[in-house]
Formats: sequence, C-alpha cells, structure tokens
Amino acid sequence: MATKEKLLELFESNKGVYFSGEDIARALGISRAAVWKAVKALQGEGYSIDAVTNKGYCLSTNTDIISPQGIKKYLYGKCADIDVEVVQCAASTNALVREKANAGAPEGCVVVANEQSAGRGRLGRTFYSPSGAGIYMSLLLRPNNYPAQLAARVTTIAAVAMCEAIEAVSDEEAQIKWINDIFIRGKKVCGILTEASFGLENSMLEYAVLGLGINVYKPAGGFPKELAHVAGAIFDAQRDDMKNRLAAEFLNRFMAYYAELGKTDYVKKYRSRCFVIGRHVKVVSGSQTKNALVLGIDDECRLLVRYDDGSEESIFSGEISIRF
Repeated sequence: MATKEKLLELFESNKGVYFSGEDIARALGISRAAVWKAVKALQGEGYSIDAVTNKGYCLSTNTDIISPQGIKKYLYGKCADIDVEVVQCAASTNALVREKANAGAPEGCVVVANEQSAGRGRLGRTFYSPSGAGIYMSLLLRPNNYPAQLAARVTTIAAVAMCEAIEAVSDEEAQIKWINDIFIRGKKVCGILTEASFGLENSMLEYAVLGLGINVYKPAGGFPKELAHVAGAIFDAQRDDMKNRLAAEFLNRFMAYYAELGKTDYVKKYRSRCFVIGRHVKVVSGSQTKNALVLGIDDECRLLVRYDDGSEESIFSGEISIRF
C-alpha cells in the first residue's frame, strides 16, 4: 500500500481527529516530508484536510469522497476481507469486473467508479453515470454448483439488499419496480444489472457480475431532459461520508443474503416492496407489447400477470411499464 493510501486509511478511521506530522510519520514509518507530500496529494484529489500549527493534520468530517479505505471501515462479517478498488472514471465497472473474472479473480472482487463513460443498463440501454453524483459499483460472484435458471436470484437479492441499505442511511422508503429498479418518492434511484457466464456442458453458473448504479445526489445541472421524468436521487444535498456508508451497507446486507443463495426467505421481503402488484402494466417482450394486470410474484420472483384476453403467464424476464 502506497504512502497516500496508508495516510487515507488513518484519516478515514479517525475523521475529525488531529495528528501531528511527527505522529503520522512514526505511525506509518515514513519521513515528515513524505507526510506533507501525501497530504498535498490527497488535498489535490478533493479531500478537505485541515493543517493547523501545533495541532497537525485532520480529515474534515464534512467530506463525501468514495474510497476503498472509506468503504472498508464500515464493512464487517463476511465482507471484512472484500477486495475493493475505486477508480475515478471507468467505461463500465461491469466490464472491468468481467475482465478480472476472466483473468481468474476470486469472488468478492469489487470495483467502484466515481463516473462511467459508457455505463450499461438492461436491454442494451445506457446508464447515466455522471461524476460526483452517484455510486457505480460491480461485484464478482462465483457461486458453487448454481444452475443457470436460478441466476436471476442474484438480481432480486440485490434489490432487497439495496432497499434495506437506503433505508438504513436515510428516512426514505425504498420500493422495487420488477425486476431490478429501486424507486423512492416515485422516482428511480438505482438500477441493477447482473451479467453471467455459464458452462456450455453443464449450464452451471461459472460467475456472475452484479452491477449497480445508484443516484445518491442529483447531478450538477440536473438529469438530462429524457430522464428527468423518471430519474431521482436519494438525497437533495450532500451528506457526510454517505457514499462510503451506502456502498458498505449494501455489501454487508447483500453478502449476508448471498450466503444463503439457495433459500427463498428473502422473497417475502421482495414481494412486500414490489409496488407493481395489483397495477395495470404494459409487458414488453421483444417487439410485442401487451396490457396486463399484475397478480403477484411467485417464489422465484417471476411476475404473475393476467392479460386483457384472460390468459395468465409467469414472466421470468422482460420489461414492464406502468399504465396510467
């Protein structure tokens, strides 16, 4: 770990606490000149670090910059040893993690970006990922002996975990629009995209890349016109250390559910948060669109619908929109 990263780890674990240059140098085994250089580097990255004569250096509590050190201080249990990498900008964090997966990276590898230039959503859509406004995160999973037909559980477990994480750090009530969108106050604040690789011979899941795009704050200048009617943010103003807290809350909760991947206990929570049940929707499958009433969600999180002609179907994948 480089000097700058070591110093950030010390600061993140002691926000608001002053350390003299001498104390830092002794703790990290470096010179005071190296301390000064590392402080300047962190300040250049946007960290608010106070330097006060006879008191030393202190990382302000009024910062919200995502970092491996910032996330890890909130992780516990099964997440304590997760490998977290944070990059300033990525084309797509899912693409980066897929590269790591194909190179043999172990389960639990996490990549977080402050911005994506080519973020991906479901059905080939792009996901708007501006700098400073959100968390764009992907996680590598390697479940043992997991059949392809159950891969959708990764997405639905993630939806429940994200709702719980949002509610743990805010006063908001989070709901799910089947199958992978998280809404608060009627606006989408998170999208989830799971991409998987399967064995050709046995159709078992080789690995899955779970990606999440979370609108923590509104972007500078607001959302693009084409998104403004549906996109929202969790918070209206910056909160201290919120991105690190929210990312860690999700990872802690998701990995706890993931440890029991074969069970369906979480489905009751998914169902209770899914606001489309009882609503009239448009079901989009390929080039076809059909009107339907949502009857419920089964134990595999398939959407149970009744079409206008009276026929019923369990939908495993696809797209729906609310009819008004």
